[in-house]
Amino acid sequence: MIIFLSSGLFCLLMAAVGIQAQQTPSINDLNAECLGNVIRLSVAPLFEEVDTVFNDTQIINLTPGLATQCGFSFKFDPMGNAMFFASLQNCFSQNMDDKMFSLVMQFRLPGNHMTEDPVYRVGKTCSYTPWTSREILCDRNYMEVSVRRTLPDIQTIPKQPTGGPKARSGNFRRGAEAVASGYKMTAVVFSPSKNVMNVDEVQRKGYAIANTLTRLVLRSPHNAEETYLQNVAGVPMRVLSTSTFFEQKWLVTRVDATAVCPTPEAVAFTPEVITWYMPKHIDPLFSSDAFTMLEVYMGIDAKRLDTEEMAARNYSVLVTEAHIIVEIPVGAVGGNFKSHIQDDQYFVTYTIEPMLELLWIEEVAHENTSYKVLFPITTPPMARPPQVRNYTPLDTVPEQAVFVLELGTFNLDVELLNITFPTMVLTVAECNARGFNVQEQRSPDNTLKTFRMEVPFSDPVVFKERRAEQGVTTFTLQLIYGLVIFPEYAPFSHSAVVDAVLLDIVPPSVTGNCDQENFHITVDYRNQEPFFVVLVGKRLLNHEFAQQYLTEGDTDFTITLPFSSPDAVFEVRRSPKTC
Repeated sequence: MIIFLSSGLFCLLMAAVGIQAQQTPSINDLNAECLGNVIRLSVAPLFEEVDTVFNDTQIINLTPGLATQCGFSFKFDPMGNAMFFASLQNCFSQNMDDKMFSLVMQFRLPGNHMTEDPVYRVGKTCSYTPWTSREILCDRNYMEVSVRRTLPDIQTIPKQPTGGPKARSGNFRRGAEAVASGYKMTAVVFSPSKNVMNVDEVQRKGYAIANTLTRLVLRSPHNAEETYLQNVAGVPMRVLSTSTFFEQKWLVTRVDATAVCPTPEAVAFTPEVITWYMPKHIDPLFSSDAFTMLEVYMGIDAKRLDTEEMAARNYSVLVTEAHIIVEIPVGAVGGNFKSHIQDDQYFVTYTIEPMLELLWIEEVAHENTSYKVLFPITTPPMARPPQVRNYTPLDTVPEQAVFVLELGTFNLDVELLNITFPTMVLTVAECNARGFNVQEQRSPDNTLKTFRMEVPFSDPVVFKERRAEQGVTTFTLQLIYGLVIFPEYAPFSHSAVVDAVLLDIVPPSVTGNCDQENFHITVDYRNQEPFFVVLVGKRLLNHEFAQQYLTEGDTDFTITLPFSSPDAVFEVRRSPKTC
């Protein structure tokens, strides 16, 4: 399995549509989608490197910090599959008149580094019109706001890397240069601190600012110095509030832009349900209380769901006077469980990334706002202690008996490595070679697994003890399962002792005596079930016959047969001597 981000960074290759993508083959393990103002790329766990080239010349190393600044995020499921999300207004997409946006990413398969590794490239061009007056995008690592600007001839800040044709990475933080007849962006004022920064300083501090043909774009990490927390309808929200100034000779104008995003404290958990509270009226974004909510959509991983899909997954969205409330069952389709170990104890968390997409219009300003939140949620660790279930059949003889054990239940990221017995440690392969038949079994929905094993009573790893006074033999199996969690290779173990008690085989005995009128025959079948038939004389002892003559005990029965019964036979025996 190839693990992404093993060193904490990855390389991302983006290029304009003009790159000759047809020179590299396409594969089904790469899938790009346009999802409104976001591009989503799904990647199977096959790739070792993700490279990118800008303008056919520059390779950009997209560290986590640069990804945040430039409008990229990524996530991985427990099986190594990756999803990349890119804002349409990211630093490296090709913007065509704020209507079409193109992004190309290149992936490299693992090779021996002695020859050129196979390269696969995927590109996507997305159309996005019309824009609303204000667009806010909250992703897992950044907050972005894009506002319409009406200033003429504003100098466009180059958002892409710059540098020579051989540059490994460029400096995209270059400020705007003066233009003969246009406005120039000169300063950004952050509220409420009133800190003033020029464009270069803004970008050096990890923010991003750019103006396109029709819009001003700002982006910030969630925990940036100039962001602040504000309680909105009881929900803590992170706020970025700015005023950007543009100058042209004797004229100065200002464009305000504010982004507000939810924090993890907006979520409440029970063992069964995740509840996410989103304020309906996000105060820092409104100039008055008069507004109309036009659209409310829910989705998963940036993709909208229709009402039928939501119902099938048991998701719900409730719009109240103060909040929009999203409820998701723990374990629902769309999320995944992850295994964890704490003090050699097994825990799981459930992670899902719901999306809320809102559209409202302010009635006074007559301006509409598109508000999208990609909001990853992970539950607190939940204890899931494994159990060994003993399905050993006891209605057999020791020579044919086997322990049938099942260990579980685990997530799919857990593997069984070995089993320790009192006298040896065996790998799974060695167990199977010994006849233990170790198998992995999965649930019908392919989300959980157990490990099943069969160990014969006759194997030396099984301890045998005969208890003659009780007429039984005890078979005991002690074992320690050695397990590991992928992809982090976190080891843990689970110990178990199982036993089985089999009755010793003791043959039945028959005794008899007589009194003055009857024969008394007692059959003691000891610890065995009376799986035999009884003939009295020449007749089978059936139910009707037994009611007349049979008396039953716990482990025996007695037949009392009168001398006069037709089933009794009298024989004359003569003694060789007479008195």
